Amino acid sequence: MPPSRRRRASRPLAAAALVLAAGSGCGDSGGPLSAGATPTAVSPARLWPGLQPASSPAWDYGETDTETVEGVRVPDGDVRRVDPAAVVRAEIAAHPEDYAGAKAPYRETGARLAGCGADRDRCPLLTPYYRDLTGDGRDDLTLGFRLPPTGQTAVRVYTVIGHELVRVMSNNDAVSAVELAGRSVVIRSPSEVAGYEYRLQWTWDADQRAMLLTHDEMLRTGDHEHPRHRRTPSPSGGAR
Repeated sequence: MPPSRRRRASRPLAAAALVLAAGSGCGDSGGPLSAGATPTAVSPARLWPGLQPASSPAWDYGETDTETVEGVRVPDGDVRRVDPAAVVRAEIAAHPEDYAGAKAPYRETGARLAGCGADRDRCPLLTPYYRDLTGDGRDDLTLGFRLPPTGQTAVRVYTVIGHELVRVMSNNDAVSAVELAGRSVVIRSPSEVAGYEYRLQWTWDADQRAMLLTHDEMLRTGDHEHPRHRRTPSPSGGAR
């Protein structure tokens, strides 16, 4: 082959070699870059080792306070056939200290529930959701209803044990959003600190046969006009 033709044929091969070299991460663009110095690991420091352990919790979350719902039938053990309004009426009847009387904190809930058929806008009952949260292969009921005259919302989870409807989670709070994730119920609530919100996660625990509060944290939202709200204990327990 003439020398001139050999040189022309070698140019595409040389160009290809340069491209491969550029893409191999040898310091050119597209290669791995240093993230900088790695912070030195610091082991946890235990403070006040002589401090006497607390003998009782400072705040009662009612994580294991389950309750059988009296007077509500579960046809064929199917929670989807349970009337959600009947479930709320049963709670109102079981806890008159919260719902009945002029000084009851949620005194308007019963009257508004009774008028749900005529005035849907004032009806406190929210759309029920069904998902297996206990891992037994059957749907459980996640129920929400507003608690007038307060700005709080009740979030409840019910499962069927035997032929009975059992409440396994109860939380009252000023609620921004509720999510179901796996075996958990996640509740987001406004914080008194602008730009932050509370995030509570309740997760099914097979040993306790109840939804336990597994995470309680404050997260940044970036919304600096977040409404102010101070969390207070729920009158019926198991809530904030």
